[in-house]
Amino acid sequence: MAETKRCGWCGDDPLYRDYHDKEWGREVADDRTMFEFLTLESAQAGLSWITILRKRENYRRAFADFDVERVAAFTDEDVERLLTTDSGIVRNRLKVNAAVSNARAFIEVQREFGSFCNYLRSFLPGGEPVVNHWQTLSEIPTSTPLSDIIARDMKRRGFKFFGTTICYAHLQAVGYINDHLVDCHFR
Repeated sequence: MAETKRCGWCGDDPLYRDYHDKEWGREVADDRTMFEFLTLESAQAGLSWITILRKRENYRRAFADFDVERVAAFTDEDVERLLTTDSGIVRNRLKVNAAVSNARAFIEVQREFGSFCNYLRSFLPGGEPVVNHWQTLSEIPTSTPLSDIIARDMKRRGFKFFGTTICYAHLQAVGYINDHLVDCHFR
């Protein structure tokens, strides 16, 4: 039986492969999942994605199952509790504070656009995902003019830990940019 072709970045780690096969690059249409990915991508800044994937269940618990309204209501005491007692997440004060302030900014975007998904789609050509046709991993950029524009707008709206590289990774993860290699079975 022939082995399933995958994008090479997921390697042999079962968690990474499962994430690649079931989530990465699948178009997200609900804001809870969108907020989850935004929170995880922001936490990942400077770390490997597999590190965050391994902590994902801890993030779900720590951040109210990514209920944006509940996270937006976190107090300084909640942040302090996470920083001092929750070893299952990345205990970086700036990143934890960013998750809370990003939740508040996320809600403002929802109010303005009806949903965060609508907001992101407003940047996409024709409101549709960008489908690239990369042959090799080395062709895939870490940012593009599109991620530059979105990251700049999000910064203007108060989002933290969401520069152009994180933005591009987010767009890939939520399927708004399809960067599965052309020979990937999951394309």
